[in-house]
Amino acid sequence: MILVTGAAGFIGFHVAKRLLSDGHEVVGVDNLNSYYDVALKMARLEQISQFPNFRFERVDIADRDAFPRVFDNYGIERVIHLAAQAGVRYSIEHPHDYVDANLIGFVNVLEACRYARVKHLVFASSSSVYGNNSKVPFSTDDNVDHPISLYAATKKANELIAHTYSHLYDLKITGLRFFTVYGPWGRPDMAYFSFTKAIMEGRPIRLFNHGNSERDFTYIDDIVEGIVRILGKPPKGDTTTPPYRIFNIGNNHPEALLRFVEVLEESIGRKARTVLADAQPGDVTRTYADIRPICEAVGFQPSINIEEGLRRFVNWYKSYYRDNRGLE
Repeated sequence: MILVTGAAGFIGFHVAKRLLSDGHEVVGVDNLNSYYDVALKMARLEQISQFPNFRFERVDIADRDAFPRVFDNYGIERVIHLAAQAGVRYSIEHPHDYVDANLIGFVNVLEACRYARVKHLVFASSSSVYGNNSKVPFSTDDNVDHPISLYAATKKANELIAHTYSHLYDLKITGLRFFTVYGPWGRPDMAYFSFTKAIMEGRPIRLFNHGNSERDFTYIDDIVEGIVRILGKPPKGDTTTPPYRIFNIGNNHPEALLRFVEVLEESIGRKARTVLADAQPGDVTRTYADIRPICEAVGFQPSINIEEGLRRFVNWYKSYYRDNRGLE
């Protein structure tokens, strides 16, 4: 049995759906919080609840009593931990949400995995841990001791705590630093999603840092493929090194934000009205993933470029909001 935390979230939904399609038994956990549209989360759940090999528990990972019972009730063997409080800018105004979900909740996950002796824990870290790293591409060998947002700091803390648990309890753990994941069923707080909505409604979009940013945009199907491959190959460790590792998982091809908007305009069939604005606190200027280690470890190779990825997203967006007009 595989546990996916954050199963009603963007990445969690896609991972659970892939595992279920492959014939695995999956338990999904999510607290369905209101950080963004709960109706979208419920619509994702409705999709994966059609699989007979799926079970869902509405549980908060920060609940020290309720969460471990999921392991007792289902005999969890492997865990993909994707539940977290996301968002760089939101963390500046709501720090306690990040402490509860990303620190307390993460330790609860580790403790449950420890006592259940799970075969492999794969958890979500973030490219945000690199801060404004000037060396590119970003390598897992780079120093990441200077995060510039609380969100990034919690993800760096996750990596340290996970390493400690792997060392102390011989837990097989892999952390994945995600690089700007996008695609159908995405998060409305992400730029590509809000840009699409604004362009279609004829409203202006704000380009922070005056549009002079670059992101290693990574399509959701590529991310899911990498996660599934990693899950099947836990780290081994040896007498001096715990069974723990960190990988970047990205597209290995940063795109300028202005180019990204151009492609989005082409996919929508409308020009954007743009407003240039100063950089926001906590935002990084550029992300660029060195993915050679994960390529060598599991043969991961991203295959969807932004032209195809944004076309698929826009098609989904139009379809979803045409069929669910009351959710806009």
